[in-house]
Amino acid sequence: MKRTSLFIDDQLIKRLQKLARTRGVSFATVVREALAQYLTAPGANTGVPSIAGRFRSGHADTSERVDELLWTDPHA
Repeated sequence: MKRTSLFIDDQLIKRLQKLARTRGVSFATVVREALAQYLTAPGANTGVPSIAGRFRSGHADTSERVDELLWTDPHA
């Protein structure tokens, strides 16, 4: 096992601490189990949102125009 540091907001820390107390285990155990469960969940290793690829724009050149579409003000 290797020690690491995480930045976790206060609200989530409180929830994790409460769960650890309720279960009678350490905070670190709860975090390790949560990470392990997250990585084994369906779709966790895809790296893309589950909505990706579900809609068609009707344009065949979207991928070639990505910079123009993302970085140009549509209201200009």
